[in-house]
Amino acid sequence: MDMEKSTLATDIQPDVKLDDHDAPLKGEMELNVGGRGATQRRLRNYQVTMIGFCSGIGTGLFVGTGSAYAKAGPAGLLLAYIIVGMVLWSVMQSIAELATVFPTAGSFPHWATRFIDPSVGFSLAISYGYCYTIAIASETSAAAVIVAYWTDITPAVVITVSLVLILAINLMSVRFYGETEVIGGAVKVLCFLGLVIVSIVITAGGGPNGETIGFRFWHNPGAWTDYNGITGSAGHFLGFLSSFVNASFSFIGVECVVITAAESVDPHRAIPKAARRVTYRIAFFYVLGALLIGLIVSPNAPGLTSGSDNANSSPFVIAIKEAGISALPSIVNACILVAAWSAGNSYCWVGSRMILAMTTDHQLPQFFGRCTKNGVPYVAVITAWLFGPLAYLSLGSGGAAQAFTWLLNLSTIAGLIAWACLCFCYIRFHAAMKAQGVSRDTLPWKAPLQPYAAWFGFIGSSIITLVAGFPVFLKGNWNTSNFVASYVGIPIFIIPIIVWKLWHKTQFQRAATIDLWSGRLQDGEIMPHKNPRNTLWGRFIDWLV
Repeated sequence: MDMEKSTLATDIQPDVKLDDHDAPLKGEMELNVGGRGATQRRLRNYQVTMIGFCSGIGTGLFVGTGSAYAKAGPAGLLLAYIIVGMVLWSVMQSIAELATVFPTAGSFPHWATRFIDPSVGFSLAISYGYCYTIAIASETSAAAVIVAYWTDITPAVVITVSLVLILAINLMSVRFYGETEVIGGAVKVLCFLGLVIVSIVITAGGGPNGETIGFRFWHNPGAWTDYNGITGSAGHFLGFLSSFVNASFSFIGVECVVITAAESVDPHRAIPKAARRVTYRIAFFYVLGALLIGLIVSPNAPGLTSGSDNANSSPFVIAIKEAGISALPSIVNACILVAAWSAGNSYCWVGSRMILAMTTDHQLPQFFGRCTKNGVPYVAVITAWLFGPLAYLSLGSGGAAQAFTWLLNLSTIAGLIAWACLCFCYIRFHAAMKAQGVSRDTLPWKAPLQPYAAWFGFIGSSIITLVAGFPVFLKGNWNTSNFVASYVGIPIFIIPIIVWKLWHKTQFQRAATIDLWSGRLQDGEIMPHKNPRNTLWGRFIDWLV
């Protein structure tokens, strides 16, 4: 294949209307070759940008940080989010470069099939797809808990309404899905901006109680917390480790933006921009958020570990209440509700694309890859959505509730395994480029610090996966149920690899023979766009979207 065609430039004529390229040139591509699916390129650059900036931000950022903070203290929480943020940055740079070269349906499983082994692609599709389809249930059940903050309406009603809306939106054109993510993302960004301002006001003594806080909690009770009564440096390290694991769970989902490459009108521009903005997102949402939490509320505040899972457990809301501000908690709870529902909506979309990816690699019957005239894989969407009703398990008691907790733990471990696997995909891709004498200068976009960033992401993700269940190994803490919930995700990933490999006798892909060409974009597939105007405002808009 001609090198110039496979690395198509994006500076095309500026005079073609935006809607002229809603659909791909179907006659010029062959489905199921190089990861191609029957979806259509309808996601605009601003939609991909917002998905990249806000995807994965759910209850973890606003509520889940509370329990992590209680275990680690201000310094432990901040350090944990910085380190995990570095791992995530490395993962994102690796997969974003792959996505600009191979914007294929579902992306992740196909890359594992192409660069590692078809058996790994099969297993990754199962584990990662499972990770997100189960997360639909977790976010809709979280929405029910959040609504209980205002009313005693039956949680089953809230879950039902949420599930119906999620299905309806995902069966519409992907462009409509993109708009809902823009709206949900805007609400989350505005909410967090408001919390930043309020947090600064509170710590400076601008609240109704007039109390100046400053860095008080860094001194009393201290920058570090003793984990489970273990004092000294050992207790401080274990507290940090606990927060480290929790932080990684909060970050899972950020990588979803890369999956939009197959349905983006201009992945050569949109995906690199989304990858670069991950740096700002990590710094703004997570690192700044962790710093502010350490300023405004004590790690000993009982509400942090109340387990209410709504605004009452949010460290921001606890600080707001202690400062004497009465109206804001309900507003924050409404934003958390939007975040939970938006995350569930996104997870259904991701899960359906994993199923679609399995059809392009012939690991599922082609029936699951059927699409509407608007390019919506409706069979895959419905199949992914059918895991959502597992949310009703959270309403039960005893075994049902425990089963739901297990499923949730499994989904988070699956996300971490996917990070490691995707970084290894890039490592193999980089090795293939080198073995076949193909320069990275020919690629549409080159990620920085490669392949070292990929190695850092691979090792970091693997370490987090292995230490996720460390509390059960502490003296007197052994719990068989917790151990299984923390680590059964590893054999669940490995067993399908072994089964598929033995059944189909697949081979590990050699660098010298890895396919570096099929599935790349061809002439006419990228949406023509206007070059930014030579004005300050024009350059700002181009930078923004």
